Amino acid sequence: MSGVFHVRLVQWASDLDPVKNRGRLDSLSIRAAAEVSADLVVLPEAFARDFGAPDEPLGKWSEEPAGAFGQALAATAERLGATVVAGMFETSPDPERPFNTLLVRGDEQASYRKIHLYDSFGFRESDRLTGGAIEPVVVQVEGFAVGLMTCYDLRFPELARALVDAGAEVLVVPAAWVAGEGKVDHWRTLVRARAIENTVYVVAVGQPGPRYCGHSMVVDPLGEVLVEGGEADEAVLDVRLDRSVLAQARRTNPSLGNRRL
Repeated sequence: MSGVFHVRLVQWASDLDPVKNRGRLDSLSIRAAAEVSADLVVLPEAFARDFGAPDEPLGKWSEEPAGAFGQALAATAERLGATVVAGMFETSPDPERPFNTLLVRGDEQASYRKIHLYDSFGFRESDRLTGGAIEPVVVQVEGFAVGLMTCYDLRFPELARALVDAGAEVLVVPAAWVAGEGKVDHWRTLVRARAIENTVYVVAVGQPGPRYCGHSMVVDPLGEVLVEGGEADEAVLDVRLDRSVLAQARRTNPSLGNRRL
């Protein structure tokens, strides 16, 4: 088991045409400019197809995990030799309100259906989507336990803590964090808070502006920002996660062991 693994953050905007989004997966390179192969590649929430207008029904854009997007993601994972995570709209029992799902493809095969729907800041995501069951999802990537969250989930510390209690050492948060006054500050603050309070790495990958906030970032278990994208531009960022840093952070700040509640 390696003590490090390499993560690639893909801050790309999702198109309204699912065919274009599947096509873009083919352009992901095996190695970055630094000649580093990624172990984990993370794309944003709703990458299979963007949300569209706030009142647009999403049922027609849903599909099964084994559908066209899932097949394209699996092919990308095989080509890259990596585990790949990306968001899609998954068919649910309500044909008008699909699940907002993260697909994991590669050595691990998993799905996470977004629990907390974005009924906030004037939006009503629950009118268009179905919430997932309250079941924390943790997958193994190169010996690291990786917990899955989506966008608005970031505002709920109890989910992050449930993932950590289930063994997560890394939290992965694909997002389409809607732009607005103070929203970048909220994003950056909450990403760092989830890392610090749980002494975990947080890998947060968003869609860029102008509609969304960008600022994809990785924060280490003591709150240091290791890499961060800009707000408006697409970007591909690479970073190395080191188990020794995680272990040292938990020795320095043993807050998980000091809990009283």
